[in-house]
This record gives sequence, structure tokens and C-alpha cells, in this order.
Amino acid sequence: MLKHLKRASTAAFACATLLAATLASPAHAAPLQACFVYVSPVGQAGWTYQHELGRQQMAKALGTQVQSRFVENVAEGADSERVMRDLASQGCGLIVAASFGYLEPALRVAAEFPQVKFEHAGGYKTAANLNTYNARFYEARYLAGWLAGKQSKSGVAGYVAGFPVPEVVQGINAFTLGMRAANPKAEVKLVWLNTWFDPVREREAALTLVAQGADVLTNHSGSPAVPQVAEEKGVGLIAYTSDMAHFAPHAQWAAVTHHWGGYYTQVAQAVLAGTWQARPAWGSMKDGLVQLSAISPAVPATVRRELGQKQEALQAGKLLPFAAPLLDNTGAVRLPAGALNDGQIAGMDWLVQGVTGRIPAAR
Repeated sequence: MLKHLKRASTAAFACATLLAATLASPAHAAPLQACFVYVSPVGQAGWTYQHELGRQQMAKALGTQVQSRFVENVAEGADSERVMRDLASQGCGLIVAASFGYLEPALRVAAEFPQVKFEHAGGYKTAANLNTYNARFYEARYLAGWLAGKQSKSGVAGYVAGFPVPEVVQGINAFTLGMRAANPKAEVKLVWLNTWFDPVREREAALTLVAQGADVLTNHSGSPAVPQVAEEKGVGLIAYTSDMAHFAPHAQWAAVTHHWGGYYTQVAQAVLAGTWQARPAWGSMKDGLVQLSAISPAVPATVRRELGQKQEALQAGKLLPFAAPLLDNTGAVRLPAGALNDGQIAGMDWLVQGVTGRIPAAR
């Protein structure tokens, strides 16, 4: 059933809904220089590590058609703009900016180098030569929350979150809704980091949540610090971005994992063929970009089976994570009927009932 919850083939992701290329541009002579910018060190797991696996998969698939390299640990803001400008000047025909906060710098560099194609992870602005791409992480988050609700004895989960952007809020809310679908009294306690990668602060936040009664942890941050705390304190873990079993072999119940290789391969092929265009992509579990994987053998077989059934329903469109009734964590009704549409999900800026915490005010 699961094969770590059904690893989808990269071919599935080549569907036209994600990478239609109807407006031709001049073909790029091989080899294409495909250059990647990462917000943290590659490391052994986490957000950047998964993008690096995707880059490697692309390079392997395309062989001599592509020359690829990366720059790691690049801060959002002026540093990223400088790095992207340098890469464009050095002949990179495709630049992948793999962090949410690279968008404005990438737009400025894209305007200076109209012949270079830019792919930006997340964001809400495009240009003629800059595209955005993302995954519906919230789908796997809902399933992960349901698993946490089934497995948790205290009914309290701890959530370590990076920045309060819609993508992160979607994950918090979907996880909470899934958890409360399994246990209507479940509570998700939230700590914000206001950074994507800071192992010391990630660890401190996780320890705080365990002290507050959480017997399962999850996160939207970049290092293995949260999994390490779960292992150390003997609580459950729903890992994020990567399979964290290496860091939490006893604690991990499952992992919400990211898989970019198929997308990057298709993008590079489109640039080489001259068919690339800025067409925002928002992939799903069905497309293979995000999966709930590495299910622990300790999870009872009955729970695994039901989890698989829920995944099948979700991928078939029969289970919608953000379906009514939806209340926020002040008790106000946010959706009395129906389900949130893509626009409402993409702009999510409120927390569902069951979350203990708030979204920080914009600075």
C-alpha cells in the first residue's frame, strides 16, 4: 500500500497541468548551466538537502546536456541578489532560487538578465523569465496530523515553525485538522522561530514544547534539531522535508518528504527545448512532489491501512483537508460550508481551532 505511502513516479509529475509549455522561446544550446541557490548548508537532511537531491537527480537524468552547480548557505536579501547576479554573469542559463525569501532579489536579477530563466520556490510574483513553483505540502501534513492524533497519548502536539507565511500556516492548520479528525480534543502548541535554519533555536523551541506536554513533535524548519530532541526526550516525531530516521530512529512515526528531481528535470528539458515559460506550478501528493513516507513499523497495521485509505481518498479528491465547517482558534466561523479554494488556501493567514498560538503581527 504505502511503500512508504506510495512513491509516485517522476513521470506522473510531467503532466501538462504543472509544466505546460505552449509559448516557445529559443532553444538553449547544450550543455545548459543549471545553477542552484540554497538558504542553508546542504547537510544530511532537511529543506536544502531535498533540493540538492533533486538537483542531483536532474543532473543524472540529463547527463551531458546539463552542467550543474550550487551555492549553499546564502542569506535571503542582499546576499542572495549578489549570488544570483554573479551566477547569471557566469553563464548560468537556469537559476533555481530555492527559498521563499529570494523572490524580490530574484525578480531584480531576472530583469537584468532577460535571457536567463529563473525558478523560484514559492512566492506570488512572476516575470517573463521568472517562474514560481511549490508543492501542496498541506496534503501530507493533514495525513501526518491524523497519524499523530491516532498515536499521541496526551493529545498534545508541538509544532516548531519558521516564518508566518501562508505555506507554513497551511501546514500548521492541515496538521491540526488531521489530528483533530482522529482525536477531536487534540491540541497543537505552536512556537515561531522567525528563521528557517537555526539549530540552537529549533532545539530550544522543541524542548519548550515537550515541557508543555507535547508527546509528538513536528516542524517547519531546516535542521535535524527537532528530531534529535524527540529522540532524546522519548516523544513521537512527524519529520518534515526529509526522512529523519537517522537522527530519530525510535521517535519517528513518519515523515512528510519533498521530492524535486522530476520537476527540475522537466524544467531543464523545457529550457533546452526552448519551450520554457513562466507558468506557476503547485504540485500535489498525486504528482509525487510531497509524500508521507518512512512509516514506522511500530505504527499498528490497522492504523497504517486506514492511513493508506485516507491517502487514496485525498489523491482522488474525495478528502479535502480544508473542508467546512472551519473555525479559527478564536472560535469564529471561517467557512460554514463547502471547501476553501486555491486562492483562499494560498493566502491563508489565520489559525484553525485547536492551535494554541497566534500569527505574529507583521513588522
